[in-house]
Amino acid sequence: MLTKNSRARRAAYPSELRDIMSIDEAERSRTWLSHWEQLNHGPTPLRNLPALASSLNIAQLRVKDESVRSPLGSFKALGAPIALVRLILRIYPERNLDPLALIDGKYADLLKDFTVISATDGNHGRALAAAARSFGCQCVIVLHANVSKEREDAIAAYGARIVRIAGNYDESVEEAARLAAANHWTVVSDTSYEGYQDIPRDVMQGYGAIAAEVLAQANVSPGQPSPYTHVFLQGGVGGLAAGIASYFWEYFGENRPKFIVVEPVQADCLYQSALQGRATTATGSVDSVMAGLACGETSPLAWRFLESSVDAFMTISDDDAVTAMHLLAGRQGDDIAVVAGESGAAGLAGLAVLRASEALSAETDLDASSRVLVINTEGATAPSVYQELVGESHESVLARQAAWLAR
Repeated sequence: MLTKNSRARRAAYPSELRDIMSIDEAERSRTWLSHWEQLNHGPTPLRNLPALASSLNIAQLRVKDESVRSPLGSFKALGAPIALVRLILRIYPERNLDPLALIDGKYADLLKDFTVISATDGNHGRALAAAARSFGCQCVIVLHANVSKEREDAIAAYGARIVRIAGNYDESVEEAARLAAANHWTVVSDTSYEGYQDIPRDVMQGYGAIAAEVLAQANVSPGQPSPYTHVFLQGGVGGLAAGIASYFWEYFGENRPKFIVVEPVQADCLYQSALQGRATTATGSVDSVMAGLACGETSPLAWRFLESSVDAFMTISDDDAVTAMHLLAGRQGDDIAVVAGESGAAGLAGLAVLRASEALSAETDLDASSRVLVINTEGATAPSVYQELVGESHESVLARQAAWLAR
């Protein structure tokens, strides 16, 4: 399903939004993050997939490959640690803490009794657990029933205490808030709610690093047009989309690219928000193979950015996502192979669905001249799930990628 957003604006980036998230603050976060041991050095690759672009009848397709951002395996490595840095700086203003020393764990004695907690579908919790261990904090992660044991083990490997509940993601968010209040812990969540906005803002601000790298890799200078006509962004609660769209919008102003947000049909909270004109909830079961996007409630803070910057919201099926995983794995294609997890392939899946329909392509101005950017937000964060869905291991795909790069 697709809905065009009548509230989308083509104007300068509003000052009221710049006061919340800005390029300047994104760059500050990016500088701090560059010193974290869990991030690989340098920008993630911007893959060119000309054969796939040709098959979709578009001029260009680029994939920003966040699967190699970090040993953590996803873009979430940009959000949780920067939110934790900024949180600790706010808690101890009188100490004049050095952010880089904090990231290096030099205040571990100060923080040894400080505990953070969050609910997660996997990737955010893993990033928060890793950051807490680096900084010297304690960490508790609440997991809902549909988070795999494989993802649980990956989080626990960073020293986090795991709490399991029987419900869904939104119920795990509620349980994290209850435990925090009962134990005087601090919630570090990537979704906002009434009275809780600073930390989700900081998480979103960290994601601006992706947009900054994309523009640098495209050699774009201020005043130049966008190298992309369309940018496809994963949904979830809206944080990634808001972090990237706000950066592009501030940079290009009224000449920003078109933004299309993609989410599972059974976790359609952003699609429903677009229909109703306010942050609202999903109408489906929220149980999707795209675990990182299986969110039932839109983040109200993220919606403040998305309601006026996203041109269209769409939903896809689990089968669409799995098909896109296969396309990126490139078993039979001439393009470089890319390991994309279930949520990571969602942007490409959305593009493929639109290009399969003349009517939907026309509604979103997609044609043979379109230059498209998609974000591969995660690699094989659950290797056994990846192998089951793609029919080969992620190591096999990486071997094919290495062979392509070596030729």
